[in-house]
Amino acid sequence: MSLKNNKTAFAIWALMTLALPVVAQDDLMKMLDEETTDKNKTEYATAAFKTTRLINGHSIENVAPGVLDFRISHRFGFVSTGAYELWGLDNASMRMGFDYGLTKRLMIGVGRSTYQKQFDGFAKYKVLRQSSGARNMPLSLSVVGTVMYKSLKFDDPSRTNYQSSNFYYCGQIIFARKFTEGLSLQLMPTVVHYNLVPVAGDPNDLFSVGAGGRFKLSKRVSVNVEYYYQLPANQFAGTYNSLSVGFDVETGGHVFQLYMTNSTGMTERTFISETTGDFFKGDIRLGFTISRVFTLRKPRIDQE
Repeated sequence: MSLKNNKTAFAIWALMTLALPVVAQDDLMKMLDEETTDKNKTEYATAAFKTTRLINGHSIENVAPGVLDFRISHRFGFVSTGAYELWGLDNASMRMGFDYGLTKRLMIGVGRSTYQKQFDGFAKYKVLRQSSGARNMPLSLSVVGTVMYKSLKFDDPSRTNYQSSNFYYCGQIIFARKFTEGLSLQLMPTVVHYNLVPVAGDPNDLFSVGAGGRFKLSKRVSVNVEYYYQLPANQFAGTYNSLSVGFDVETGGHVFQLYMTNSTGMTERTFISETTGDFFKGDIRLGFTISRVFTLRKPRIDQE
């Protein structure tokens, strides 16, 4: 090898020797910066469920502040009625609702159902948010309070009737966790209060425990399951536990929910404590919900 080639090789070796510590130092500083950033940053779990409703009941999700969610739910009759009723399609009930986000944690909503001519209103507040990093919280927790009013005329107008008899209330706690990008589960202890019960001797307070989950099939489609177990000591005679299975399909600003359920009503009072169909004997109702969101105002950055 010539002297010239030796000098060239030596120069290349010297440059590499000097550059390697600089590159290694830059990589080390980058890793330290990333580690420090991760420890100081809180990552919140998002989109555990597609909408604010699992199927019948609430999910852990809230609408964003300043956003109005317009929901139309349509439910048909029992499939078990057969061809004469066109497998339930001849009978239908509907609920129209408006949900609005006040802050990141608080939302409110009102609705009107054709079934028993019910009005309902609720408030949902997110107490805990699942997160990792600087703030580690393994689950999310929300509380929901609902008031319902049945505006049907009294069965016997000749007797003394009170409007307060048509009011019902529901309190619920929602525990939820997003386990993976495709799987979310939640648990919902619930109490429903009747001012006036159907039969003398029935309890005014009915306790139940709901459970539900979502499994993501694709970017825009997921399957949902929801079940409410009534404590036997509080269950009305002739009623069953509510079971629902459905799909969420997202198309731009709309979310379509298609489902099967044994419940007739779409408020907590009716689907938790007054479900009269047995899902496993064919007492299944087909239904769907259309959700469309509108941004009415832009939230402040610091708004909680």
